[in-house]
Amino acid sequence: MQNLISYDPRTDTGFDELFRGFFKPVRLEGAPTPVTIKMDVIETENGYRVHSEMPGVRKEDIDVAIEGNQVTITAEVKREWDQKEGDRLLRNERYFGNVYRSFTLPAELDESACEAKYDNGVLELKLVQKAAAPGKRLAIR
Repeated sequence: MQNLISYDPRTDTGFDELFRGFFKPVRLEGAPTPVTIKMDVIETENGYRVHSEMPGVRKEDIDVAIEGNQVTITAEVKREWDQKEGDRLLRNERYFGNVYRSFTLPAELDESACEAKYDNGVLELKLVQKAAAPGKRLAIR
């Protein structure tokens, strides 16, 4: 005698597999992808050192702003392409436009002591922590 097995279509995984990717967003070829500035942040004994990759950016087009413990790096990537008569663009994957990255550090920064250097597509920031202010004693009345 054979054993009977009950079948429930709601528990069948084959049905789930049919619709698994149905509601996922479709990524079209050539759709713009967000561009971020890639960076390494290293803590040193008196502050932080940041290395940011920004290939194809001129140093005049980079701006670094420091407010308290927040650092914002903005840059403009310009299109420099010499199109000649009869040339036809087959594929364009390089990004042109504005990019920015903002991050917060655990300590306040001394804006006047911080330095920035740009060489070969890498921005190096030397960020110095603000000296801790001594505590203030309150007079009790």
